[in-house]
Amino acid sequence: MDRLIYLAMAGAKATMQRQDVLAHNLANASTNGFRAEMQAFRAVPVLGDGASTRVYALESTVGHDERAGPVHTTGRPLDVAVHGKAWLAVQGLDGAEAYTRAGALQVSAEGQLTTPAGLPVLGDGGPIAVPAGATLEVAADGTITASTGRGRPQPVGRLKLVTPEAPLTRGEDGLFRAADGELPADPTARLQSGALEGSNVSPVETMVAMIAAARQFEQQMKVLQGADQREQGAAKLLGSQ
Repeated sequence: MDRLIYLAMAGAKATMQRQDVLAHNLANASTNGFRAEMQAFRAVPVLGDGASTRVYALESTVGHDERAGPVHTTGRPLDVAVHGKAWLAVQGLDGAEAYTRAGALQVSAEGQLTTPAGLPVLGDGGPIAVPAGATLEVAADGTITASTGRGRPQPVGRLKLVTPEAPLTRGEDGLFRAADGELPADPTARLQSGALEGSNVSPVETMVAMIAAARQFEQQMKVLQGADQREQGAAKLLGSQ
């Protein structure tokens, strides 16, 4: 009986963890450049004497969905949508280089190109500074030009675009990082100015998966209740003898 309770409990716990991942994806269905987390169940051996043939289920996040999200035109010059498998380099709060597909760029009060969260956007030589009051344009290769008054446009930097060969790892801050540290700039990477890439989360598919997980959790709870009822019945039979 205790084996049945343990198996049902382990399954219910894994299902709850799956629901957390699905809920996180659904909450970011409208977040620009968001990559859906992927979840899977894996079998883990039970350690201990006499348990070498037993395994239990464990939910794990195996990575993220690398498919690109839909691109929609905004007409804003500092909105950029990166093409293909390229990523935009930014500076994380820890000072290290990180990567994102969210391209809604802004200019801070200090004249620095940043993300909406205030993180500096990196160029080939580090953070990019722009003249105050300048009109900015971003070329397809990431080159940024600034125009002030009637003067000729002058290049002020070039966005660092990278194309990783291996999958990136998502951090707690939502940014992605490479296992080998900083990646070299990819001169062939391209972007689209005046557009943003949306989330690659499918709300309909995610809702269906959440409903399926909820039903699975209910079935596991019924197994637990059935095991408890059998335990109480067995206790009554033993008590009557």
